[in-house]
Parts: sequence; structure tokens; C-alpha cells
Amino acid sequence: MQTIHRLDLEDATIILAAGEAEAKRIGVKQTICVADDGAHPIALHRMTGARLTGVDIAIAKAFTAAGHQRPTHLFNEPPNGPALPGNEAFGIQHMHPGKFTVFVGGFPIVYGDQIIGAVGVSGGNGEQDKAVGAAALTAFEQHVAGTMTT
Repeated sequence: MQTIHRLDLEDATIILAAGEAEAKRIGVKQTICVADDGAHPIALHRMTGARLTGVDIAIAKAFTAAGHQRPTHLFNEPPNGPALPGNEAFGIQHMHPGKFTVFVGGFPIVYGDQIIGAVGVSGGNGEQDKAVGAAALTAFEQHVAGTMTT
């Protein structure tokens, strides 16, 4: 038997709020998606003025990070990113067309030793998306440290 931890809407709103606060602080309009451990969106927030295309991209980043249990940027970081041409996972995004992405900005959410979901961030450059994702993850870690016990 396993004990399974799950994200809920309260967790998702904390993650979204922290992501938005960081996006505002660095001056970028982002779309942020929080997905559960099955890679299904729990909550999505497109900041006023954020690109319309960011919605599908943020969802895909969250799907990929939750489903493949790793940050999306690890797929394309030179020299050994597995999705780069000539490497073992080149073309992996074609396995789930429109859902799987190797863009920077998808991050698994970990609680204990479990991947319990993911956050996907779209709208900035790679460094901006990483900064917003990091702020979102930090807020979640602070939230569970104060409200949950292991």
C-alpha cells in the first residue's frame, strides 16, 4: 500500500499567487498552470495582458513536468539534453502532440519523495519562466511546512 498526497485548489491558489507576484516583480506577464499528479490542470491563471498562446503552452509545460517527472528545461540543456538532435529522446514531444513540450518553464511539485503535480509557466524568456516557477515552488514548500506534517 502507498500513501498518496494530492494537491488541492487551496495549494494551487497559493502557487499561482506566488508565481504572479514574482512575475509582477520582474515585470513580465505570465500564464501559470498548476496540474495534479495525473498531469491534469487544477488551476490556470493568465495575467492581464499575457499572450493568448501562453495558455496552451503553460498547460503543456505542467503536463510534461508532471507526466515525465522532471523539469522541462532538462530536455534541452546542452550538451546532453536528451531531446536535442542526435540524443536519445530527440523528437519525444511528438509522442503527445500538443501536450508534451521541451520548452523551459515546467517544474514538478515534490512533497516528500512523491511528485504530486507540476507548475507550468509561459510568457517570459527562459530565465523569467524559471524565476516565476522557482517562486511558485518556494511558496508551496513554505505552505506545506506550515500546514502539513509528514
